[in-house]
Amino acid sequence: MKADWEIKTLGEILQKTETINPLQLPETEFNYVDVSSVSNTTFEIEQTQFLKGKDAPSRARRLIKENDVLFATVRPTLQRIAIVPEHLNNQVCSTGYFVLRPKNEIHHRFVFYWLFSNDFMEQMENLQKGASYPAVTDAEVRAQKIPLPPLPEQKRLVTLLDEAFESIATAKANAQQNLKNARALFESHLNEVFSKRGEGWEEKKLGDLCQKITKGSSPKWQGIDYVEDEAVLFVTSENVGEYRLLLSKPKYVEWKFNEKEKKSILQKGDVLTNIVGASIGRTAIFDIDAIANINQAVCLIRCEPTLLHNSYLSHLLNSPVFREVLHDNEVDNARANLSLGFFSNLQIPLPPVDEQKEIVVKLDIFRTETQRLEALYSRKIAALDELKKALLHRAFAGEL
Repeated sequence: MKADWEIKTLGEILQKTETINPLQLPETEFNYVDVSSVSNTTFEIEQTQFLKGKDAPSRARRLIKENDVLFATVRPTLQRIAIVPEHLNNQVCSTGYFVLRPKNEIHHRFVFYWLFSNDFMEQMENLQKGASYPAVTDAEVRAQKIPLPPLPEQKRLVTLLDEAFESIATAKANAQQNLKNARALFESHLNEVFSKRGEGWEEKKLGDLCQKITKGSSPKWQGIDYVEDEAVLFVTSENVGEYRLLLSKPKYVEWKFNEKEKKSILQKGDVLTNIVGASIGRTAIFDIDAIANINQAVCLIRCEPTLLHNSYLSHLLNSPVFREVLHDNEVDNARANLSLGFFSNLQIPLPPVDEQKEIVVKLDIFRTETQRLEALYSRKIAALDELKKALLHRAFAGEL
């Protein structure tokens, strides 16, 4: 840090802000900025509620002015941070924000950028309290220290950061669009394969092509406990992703679960598809060597290999066109679900097994290539985020 820089607390460089009670002016209308109003991707106030004073929620108490910096103290590491624009001058925000109004010799955007720095964010992470809604207090934010150069240097750094971050935002938006395009390209190809179909294809019921279509049950229903040590791997809908099992945090149940639920013991090569909740249709092949079973939210489909290739079925059920078929047939009681009967009667497009295998090879190659592109763009997005952190570090260390 340069010699003419100072270290001050945020409290020392901020003006006092005002509170207001809109209920005292019941017919006066105002824009209300609640905690969800600020985007933690654009870092702008993207939406407000237009309310009358009599309808104001109890947290609508803080008067905001143009160029105030809002920092959400609830879940602070989510970085809901924004600058108040001119059209929201003298409006109202939630007490879930700490309102930073810098003194005249402090550039508001310099303070804005400091709130994104690793030093500040690490302090917020260490100070936050509460499990469901971790939060920091206004006093804790006010007590944080900020390195402060003279105002001309603040302006120079703000100009540099504004230009750099604008370029980074453009590059990141392009990478995100390319990532989205790569995913859409594969999905479009899947749809084309299963919508156009080929010569000699038939429509057949899934149940006529399988050795088994079933589901598991809840250990609680069977009076069986989860266990810490490795026993029966218990696969739930959380573990079934698109094309892959998600087993970073595996669960296990007692061995006797398999004695009571023999029908749903998994074999390598079984197709698993989710049949309950928001993840309906997410499909993967059980491709690991493990003794495992499933719960009632997962459907086990064991293909008859002379009639139906398991990877062909996995591609089919993961395709947008068939995911739409599944969602169109959901039964929405307390929670959306699909029945085993639905899957048994599901009509699927079916080429001969040899052609199924050829289709799988081509789709796997295509998917591998699109995954390579996705990984490339994901790494680029991560690198851009790291560049922002590095620039902020250098700026507040006096190295720019």
